[in-house]
Amino acid sequence: KSSQSESSHKKHINFLMSSMDPTSAPKGCGGDVSSIYYNLCDLTAVWGIVVEAVAAVGVLTAFILFVILMASLPFVTDKKRKGMVGLQASILVFTLGLFGLSFAFIVEQYSTTCAARRYLFGVLFSGCLACLVMHGLWLALLQRGGQGPRSWMLWLGALALWLVEVIINTEWLVITVARSPLRGVPDLACSFVSRDFVMALIYVMVLIAAVVLTSVPSLTHKQKHWRRDGAFILVTGVLTLALWIAWIVMYIYGNRALDNSSWDDPTMAIAVVSNAWVFLLFYAIPEICLLTQEDPNKEQPDGEEVYPARSLVYDNILKEPQPTPQHVYVENKAFSMDEPESTNPASPYGVYNGQARSCLYQPTEIALIAKGLTRVSAIFNHETSRLHDITSVPGSNKCCTFKKVNGSFIPRPRLSQTY
Repeated sequence: KSSQSESSHKKHINFLMSSMDPTSAPKGCGGDVSSIYYNLCDLTAVWGIVVEAVAAVGVLTAFILFVILMASLPFVTDKKRKGMVGLQASILVFTLGLFGLSFAFIVEQYSTTCAARRYLFGVLFSGCLACLVMHGLWLALLQRGGQGPRSWMLWLGALALWLVEVIINTEWLVITVARSPLRGVPDLACSFVSRDFVMALIYVMVLIAAVVLTSVPSLTHKQKHWRRDGAFILVTGVLTLALWIAWIVMYIYGNRALDNSSWDDPTMAIAVVSNAWVFLLFYAIPEICLLTQEDPNKEQPDGEEVYPARSLVYDNILKEPQPTPQHVYVENKAFSMDEPESTNPASPYGVYNGQARSCLYQPTEIALIAKGLTRVSAIFNHETSRLHDITSVPGSNKCCTFKKVNGSFIPRPRLSQTY
């Protein structure tokens, strides 16, 4: 390791000396551009310009998605999906940081870029993966218990997983950068070998495996939309795992086998940008598209309940007559009126308050009095006509008399007189 540190120290000195020579500027870069930024404008090394452009588009896309996510909050009706907004916003922030980190791998190595690579690589990836782990865990608990943890608990869980990597990398940063130089090496931030860099990312690899494992149970969920979320997390985890295997093999063995160690920086830059786009394309964008969908478990009101004043009354009148309601009072049959049956359907405008009209006539007090007088008058006329018929019989006034019994006149035989 000491020999590697010395070689990196010599490389750093040569780099500083060459950076002062403006005549060695490559094609596409001006003479006033420092040599550490040559990869950003060198037309002979196209990989820097391509990665730079793709990363810039990724930064813009992540920012737009974050704004859309925040603007969609008032329109989210599904409370369960609304609880995932915190995790999705955190993933977008960490993904935005990954696109920015790619510029540290494009720029040549010096103390600042080396510290940023070593510290931020694991921190940013662990932030994205911790949010995916908690989302997959929430889906698994939702399938098992019917209701997952609260959103703030998920966010705190992701924060705890992320802080583990932060503590690990902060410890390395304090040991290598903050303390005084050792053995005359002026820059310890860049004096690390490839295998040490990969070994420091073991915790991030554990999080990648956790993303894949926690998303598998959600694929058997009863509801389709939660299975779809689990599939998004699983695809993101599998692609991330494949990218990590590819860049680790290339970073440790491939470039050494090809005897081309200058491809270490392009390998890392391409891996960071590719993985950041995986987070956007296979998780963030689909989740944001599904954010404003209605909850399928929410009971939808029937069509008849939406407009009760119009549809219920109209349907009851036209389709079938309502049964006679049961009343608590005793019907007075003496003064009930029989309504004639109509063959024509009733007008829908007859009912104005949503209540079916009763078929029983309920007279008022004035109607009762008028009807009673009419009935008494009819009885009197009947008895009078009956009396007139009896008295109109010839000789009836000589043979009988009349007696009033209970309001009626009954003929009674007259007693014979002896002369």
